[in-house]
Amino acid sequence: MIGRRQLFGATAGALVLSQTLRTEVAEAAAKMQAFPGSKKSYLPRGVDGRLARLGTLDLESQQDFTLGFRLMHGKELRKASAAAFERVLEREEIDPLTPLTHEQVRRLVETEPAINLASKAWLANQQVTWKTLRDHFHSKADFYLSEMEAADKSGPGVLELAPDLDIPAYARHEIHIQPGGYVGDPFAGHIYHYGTNSFYISVIGHNEQDQVHKATASRLPTPEDGKVKRILDMGCGIGQITVALKERFPDAEVWGIDVGGPMVRYAHMRSRRLGVATNFAQRLAESSGFPDNYFDIVTSYIAHHEMPAEVTRNVIAEAQRVTRPGGVYYPVDFNSGGIKLPARQMYSRWYDHRWNNEVWSLEYHSINFTDEIARRGFSVVKNAKPALPGFGVRHTVRV
Repeated sequence: MIGRRQLFGATAGALVLSQTLRTEVAEAAAKMQAFPGSKKSYLPRGVDGRLARLGTLDLESQQDFTLGFRLMHGKELRKASAAAFERVLEREEIDPLTPLTHEQVRRLVETEPAINLASKAWLANQQVTWKTLRDHFHSKADFYLSEMEAADKSGPGVLELAPDLDIPAYARHEIHIQPGGYVGDPFAGHIYHYGTNSFYISVIGHNEQDQVHKATASRLPTPEDGKVKRILDMGCGIGQITVALKERFPDAEVWGIDVGGPMVRYAHMRSRRLGVATNFAQRLAESSGFPDNYFDIVTSYIAHHEMPAEVTRNVIAEAQRVTRPGGVYYPVDFNSGGIKLPARQMYSRWYDHRWNNEVWSLEYHSINFTDEIARRGFSVVKNAKPALPGFGVRHTVRV
């Protein structure tokens, strides 16, 4: 039985937490609305805290539907698919703990209706999510392009675009089956932001207010000497963790770089709207252009599994070059280091690769990411805590 003190104590705690969140959301909304030009153009339907509401109620409703379908799929259809997979293992007399390769998994499931129906339902919902977003932004292209153009040359923070950058072939894939990927659609940043909000709710938790990124930024370790004057986020996407790091270290020079011009344009525009002086540049993580020993902290957020293994090695080498001795390198990404796993886990990995177009994820998992870092001028801090729970712990220090 719950005692009265426990009940009222928990209730009071929940009320305090709720009030704190409401206060943070209200402050963020006021800050965004107060920014010059925001009421006139950027926020046609206002804001929900840090998140600008989608341009039409119809679009918002469509995204609510696809989110609801995603949640239902995760609870019911994927459960049925998993049960079918277990029946396949039983039929084939395979112990569930038997390590399998992705090729073995593919052959097992390719003729199973329950598994493939669940996969097709997930794929169709993902396609609808992207299509409805893309159709909206393209239908109002002049409006949204003018928004970005107005923000490009104004602060706080700076934006550097490289229209002549030779985009590597590996970066041109449509990761997450997002149309145009991160480099081939002028509204890639817009589409990615609203589409991935539903990813988070269905897997990690709510992120409409950048909760996951802010929590991750708050856990990133600092150099032992306490000096944090410069920070680099490699492969920053739309800059959610970049902005969160600037908010944590307001006096630091913070840069986010990404190969996708549309991504850093959106990142800069959003950072500007939030009133956060973060810097963004369209550059390659493996060739950042910054001076040697320049940064106190270098990080990345779930970026390396979107790169070939050789590019990951090149990015680590670049991180070693730009991190100062004693500085921290902490790339956040999945655990890696095995091309075989127990059957159910390998099925999940293959499923993501096949249906979510995670082109390089199998290659990423074929290397031991942490060992690769240790071979390139970094020492690994033992018994470190995860910056993002459930993902790899890679607290390393430049030697």
